[in-house]
Parts: sequence; C-alpha cells; structure tokens
Amino acid sequence: MDRRGFLGAGLAGTAAVATVAAPHVARAQQTFNWKMTNAYGPGSPFYVVGPGSPTYFCDLVGKMSGGRLNIQHFAAGELIPALEGFDAVSAGTVEMNAANSYYWAGKVPAAQFFTCVPFGLNFQGQTAWIYHGGGLQLWEELYEPFNLVPMPLGNTGVQMSGWFRKPIEKVEDFQGLKMRIPGLAGKVYAQLGVDVKLLPGGEIFPALERGVIDAAEFVGPYQDRRLGLQKAAKYYYTTGWHEPNNVTELVVNKAAWDSLPDDLKEIVRTAAAACNVISHTWCEATNGEAMTDLVQNQGVIAGPLPKPVVDKLREVTKTTLDQLAASDPKIQKVYDSFNAFAAQHSQWAGLSEAVYQTQIRRGA
Repeated sequence: MDRRGFLGAGLAGTAAVATVAAPHVARAQQTFNWKMTNAYGPGSPFYVVGPGSPTYFCDLVGKMSGGRLNIQHFAAGELIPALEGFDAVSAGTVEMNAANSYYWAGKVPAAQFFTCVPFGLNFQGQTAWIYHGGGLQLWEELYEPFNLVPMPLGNTGVQMSGWFRKPIEKVEDFQGLKMRIPGLAGKVYAQLGVDVKLLPGGEIFPALERGVIDAAEFVGPYQDRRLGLQKAAKYYYTTGWHEPNNVTELVVNKAAWDSLPDDLKEIVRTAAAACNVISHTWCEATNGEAMTDLVQNQGVIAGPLPKPVVDKLREVTKTTLDQLAASDPKIQKVYDSFNAFAAQHSQWAGLSEAVYQTQIRRGA
C-alpha cells in the first residue's frame, strides 16, 4: 500500500471509530434532571433532611457527578401523596422515590423482608444479607416487573416497640387494641387480636392524642419525641422485636436508570451506600440524649415488654412468617434466603458482637 493509500485507510478508520464513539461521548456529557418523591413529610429528620437523608443524597449525587445528575426532592404532599411513590416511579411520572418497602406489601408481599424482619437481623446483618448474601438480587428480581430498580438508602438501626396509652402486662392486653404498626409485625399483632392501622408519620400523633388509636410504633427516641408522641402516651416499650433494623428504600425508574451512563450509575449506588451508613450512625448519635430526656424530664415510663409477652410474639412471628411464605413462592424464595443467611450470621454475631456488648465491654 502506498503512502496515500495508507493515510486514506488510517483516516477512514479514525472516522469509523469517531462515528462509533461519538454517541458514547455525548451520552457521558449529558446532563440529567430528575425528580425524587418521598413517603415522609417536609422537614422530617433522617427521612427527608439531615445527615444521610434523601435530600443529603440528592446533594451528594449532584456534587459527585459535577452537576451532570441533578435530583430535585419533593417531600410527601409536595408533588404526590405520601404513599404513592411506588406507582409514580413505576409509571415514570418521577424518576426516584424514597420510602420503606413494607409500604408496598399489597402490591409485592415479599418486599416487606427488605425493610426488616421481626426477630430478624440487626443493621449489620440486614445490610450484609442485602449487599453480600443475595438479598439485593432478589429485591431487584421482585421489582423488575414494575420497572423499578431498588437499593438501600438508609437505616434507623433497632427501633422501639412503641407507645401505649395503657401498660402491657400480659398477652391478653393486645386484644382489641388499635395500633399503628406497619409491615410484617402488623400481621403478627393481628394474630393476637390487635386492630392494625397503617398511618403516615404525620398522622400518628393526632390519632394517638384523640384516642383514634391506642398505641403506635414509629422509629426511636429522637424521631418519636419530635412527633410529640410522649404527650399522647406515657408507656414506651423499648427494644423493638418487630424492627431490629429498618431499611430506607430508594427506587429508580428502570428506563431512567438505563438511560444513565455507567459512571453515573456508580455514583448513585455509591452515594446511596454512603447514606446508608451515615444515616444509621446519625441515629446512633442522637437517640441516647432523646431517651434520657424522655425519661428524666418528660415523665415517660420506659422499659422492655414482659418476657412472656415477647416469648408469645416470637412464637406467633414464626408461625405467621411460615404461613406467609407457604402462600407465595416469591415470599418463600426470599424467606429461605433470609433464614439461611440469618442462621450463619447469628452464629457469628453470638461469638462476636453479643459477647463484646454483654461481657467484655461491661466487664461481666
């Protein structure tokens, strides 16, 4: 080949490469403007604002992407009602929503396991199952028919059993009780005669104050105090059997997700993972002072549920979850995965964290 032929072939090859590469370069430089809705109201700490919150996530993604992915956040009621985010993202009305997966139990019953499981795993265990035990893949599989891509965005850590207008001294005290309690725990309580109510956070205090409900579970000392629940009920039962952790879910519309270049997808995943840790540690940092204040300054009577009550709840939980899993192969698949991982993790936790907290740190 002569010099002209060689140069011609080279230029033609360069043009061909440029033609193929150009769309990828253009896509990589494209700016995306998205909307995120939320199941929680304006100003809610952890769920809307503060370290590791959804608004923190939106700001973090904007900074990490150099302004290429801009996410405008809307709290509950600002764009859509509190519990319509799943449908809005599925339909492509908005690109993202922050909530808890147990709110969609009526649409995807197995989704509840990705918020928490009663008598299940703590923050470390739940997060390990999701990221490293096959949980995330199952979650994605469940949501695929709805055009959604899910991932963890936050975690409260262990929650409290809740606020009661009257003390719980025996299992029979649950009979006829009207209680705000979401998720799998609601199904357990229902087996014990509780009239289960599902209310958004902003509606809990007025319902409890007026006696529309007799008891309510929300999150933990800091969040519960902010809602003023201590002004409507004085019996605060501690360490939540029902929610040993609680995952905030981020869902992304599948078509919107597929439109992102790979680097922006990784920024979203990384920012969400960062918020999962930051939000959890913020809860750990704020709940101690709030609990002390509630008990010492606001007349709250705090303590664990009686052991016979917890034992009965544990028994009914296993029966309820076994029956639920047997009713739906998708639930059974998730339940089996969770149980297998939990058994292994609990064995390790019993030799590590549990021993450290109960014996080594306290000098027992």
